[in-house]
Amino acid sequence: VQLQACGGGLVQAGGSLRLSCAASGRTFSSYAMGWFRQAPGKEREFAAAINWTGGSTAYADSVKGRFTISRDNAKNTVSLQMNNLKPEDTAVYLCAAGTAYYDYAKAYRYNYWGQGTQVTVSS
Repeated sequence: VQLQACGGGLVQAGGSLRLSCAASGRTFSSYAMGWFRQAPGKEREFAAAINWTGGSTAYADSVKGRFTISRDNAKNTVSLQMNNLKPEDTAVYLCAAGTAYYDYAKAYRYNYWGQGTQVTVSS
């Protein structure tokens, strides 16, 4: 599976962005999907995850209520709608695909990673 993320950019605090991740291959619906982020000098951290059908989602406490993850298996895409952005949301956002949904917050559970897209939130 190859993943290509896009949709990042520069936005003011309180604004919104929608990230998308396009996946190649016919087995997209077999993978749980996750979004992680990594700020300069910091470790990669979990943001959101969604299971194979889209029927189950999970969020980090830091983004809960502001971010929404969704997927379209017919289009092989997963999206992350980010609202009420804060300067601390500034990071490179990466999408990932994994065969297991348990331990969804653990990066090692994901088998494939996209290249990331930069999100910068100004105060």
